[in-house]
Amino acid sequence: MLQKRELMSVTGLIIVAFLFSIAIRFIWVYQFQNYEAFKYAGEFMINTNDGYFWAEGARDLLSGEVQKNDLSPINQAASQLTYVFAKILPFSFETIIFYMPAFLGSLLVIPIILIANNLKMPAVGFVAALLGAIAVSYYNRTMVGYYDTDMLNIVFPTFLCWSLILALRSEEKKYLLITALEIIAYRWWYPQSYSLEFTFFGLILLYTLVFKRKENFYYELLAMMLFAMMGLPATIRLAIVGIMYVLFKQEKFQKYALYCLFIALALFFVTGGASLIWAQLNVYLFQGSVAATQDTLSLHFFSVLQTVREAGQIPFDVFATRISGHTITFILSLIGYILLIIRYPVMALGLPLMVLGFIAPWGGLRFTVYAVPMCALGIAYLLLVAGAFVQKLFINEDVGKVVKSLIMVGGVLAILYPNIMHIIGYKVPTVLNKTEVEQLAKLRTIAGREDYVVTWWDYGYPVRYYSDVKTLIDGGKHDGGVNFPVSYALTSPQQQAAKIARFEVEYTEKAFLKAEKNETVMNNTAQMTLDAGLKDANDFLLSLQNPISLPAKTRDIYFYLPYRMMGIFPTVAQFSNLDIMTGNTIRQPFFYQAESIRDEGNLLHLGSGIALDKSKGVIKLGKQQEVLVKHFIKTGYTKELKLIKEENILHPNGQLNIIYLQAFNSFLIVDEAMFNSTYVQMFVLENYDKNLFEPVILDPQTKIFKLKI
Repeated sequence: MLQKRELMSVTGLIIVAFLFSIAIRFIWVYQFQNYEAFKYAGEFMINTNDGYFWAEGARDLLSGEVQKNDLSPINQAASQLTYVFAKILPFSFETIIFYMPAFLGSLLVIPIILIANNLKMPAVGFVAALLGAIAVSYYNRTMVGYYDTDMLNIVFPTFLCWSLILALRSEEKKYLLITALEIIAYRWWYPQSYSLEFTFFGLILLYTLVFKRKENFYYELLAMMLFAMMGLPATIRLAIVGIMYVLFKQEKFQKYALYCLFIALALFFVTGGASLIWAQLNVYLFQGSVAATQDTLSLHFFSVLQTVREAGQIPFDVFATRISGHTITFILSLIGYILLIIRYPVMALGLPLMVLGFIAPWGGLRFTVYAVPMCALGIAYLLLVAGAFVQKLFINEDVGKVVKSLIMVGGVLAILYPNIMHIIGYKVPTVLNKTEVEQLAKLRTIAGREDYVVTWWDYGYPVRYYSDVKTLIDGGKHDGGVNFPVSYALTSPQQQAAKIARFEVEYTEKAFLKAEKNETVMNNTAQMTLDAGLKDANDFLLSLQNPISLPAKTRDIYFYLPYRMMGIFPTVAQFSNLDIMTGNTIRQPFFYQAESIRDEGNLLHLGSGIALDKSKGVIKLGKQQEVLVKHFIKTGYTKELKLIKEENILHPNGQLNIIYLQAFNSFLIVDEAMFNSTYVQMFVLENYDKNLFEPVILDPQTKIFKLKI
């Protein structure tokens, strides 16, 4: 009877915490319910670029049409789960992908409450679940519209932590199987989970060697974990785990547990488990700003990790706020977690999550989310300890209980408040707005599925999803080697841009064919250089300025040039602004967009210490330096959205150019190289070489051109 009552109580706490988490996530929906710019065809759009990757896979599964070499993730868990939901739920596909993160991410409350309940502290679990579900970092990556693997990336390891805690506390055989199945499920959902899984394994191994060397159960647990972690297909691991579980249940087989562990360890290494872990650590912690290829022709490219915001170093206050909502709450949560470990040593099993979260200052903001569950349990436990301590100070027991309750309620409100305020103020936009998506949908009616779109990787997945075309780079394919030619195309004059685009697309398709034949595939730029009979890639790039034999055309190519690229164009330029033979930076391009403008007569202040002296026609850079302005151009649009331009040459020998974008109330200040770039000439000014390009879509926010060669 007691177990039934306990079950009902825990279930009730889970339901309340789950509904609270969902309700909080609907704040964004309420805020933007009437904002049509975030909707397409009457449906809210998602707000994370990578989401369009998984959406593409699910869409292709639903349609049953997958084109060759389009890199659609039809075999990935997120797409497959979405496909299942789309098949069984009576909602539109767009509705499902928009709300999935909120509902799946809120499942985190279950393992948090179950962990605390196993320690006979259901109230602690409930408070921790409320905080964990809406903690800044966790909310940001599981809010409505944030359709990505993050919606279950913390749920799975927290469940794994729960099963390990129960395995150590109960030593029941069923947790051998539960733990192994959780590892397999986690790996299915997130293939990069192996480093965290191995950390859990290492902690269990250490505990076994120190305290439980003579107990077979722990060797069985370790073996089951390794069998589940092997680099083999999930079906094979499931079969092995099932067989081993049946054997371990046989009392006579238990004496072979240590031998099974050695076999499992050998298979783990043979199947590449350790190499995968090292590769992941190398990517996030040790990669430099420039990486060299290992091809026959060694080239040096700019590392993408240097430009990804979430992979940069972050200050302590940001780190703390992301995890617990406030620096003070974070510090208190650490104290609480330490006290929790002292009281319940088994809670040290949460350390892998904490350690992974704590590499965030070096590995990037994304890692903070891993520390959320344990920190939430820590602060909740500290509240319980503080309340119990204060209660003892009162002689009158009833008064003590009232004060304890007040402390608990006040404490809960205090730790939830900054997180809720963050959520209210976190008005993140959709990836693209309605107008931009309409243009991509229009392109879908023009371009074929085998055609390519040249654009920056930020827009790769949305372009693929809405236009159903191929792209050279996207959210998953954007290392320095593939970014270089796209950056070169966008930042170079049109002649070079057109030629490198044709080369890169055709060589990309050739590389797919080589890979199918198990032939060696080298970086495209290196291959182009060698095929041209050259040994220096810079010589090949110079040859693009002159008549050159191009690869045979097999498909059409489109240039997608959005206004929103302007904000990141200096970053785009970094990837081609280097000597790829040496890795040295070539020059310092000048590209500045001013949106904060103050007019003071002859001086037009443009922010960042930059001002235009109207009388002299010079740009003031700080107090000392003055640079002559060559072009001053004003652009605007008619009611029919046709571009109009007014151009004046102030100083023929000027080094900088100013473009006033009236439609966006901003100024663009660029040097000659950036002024002559394909992006500036074709998007900003609509100056295109009619021998090379033809316009397909000309809109103030989006311009798309078709390559004619």
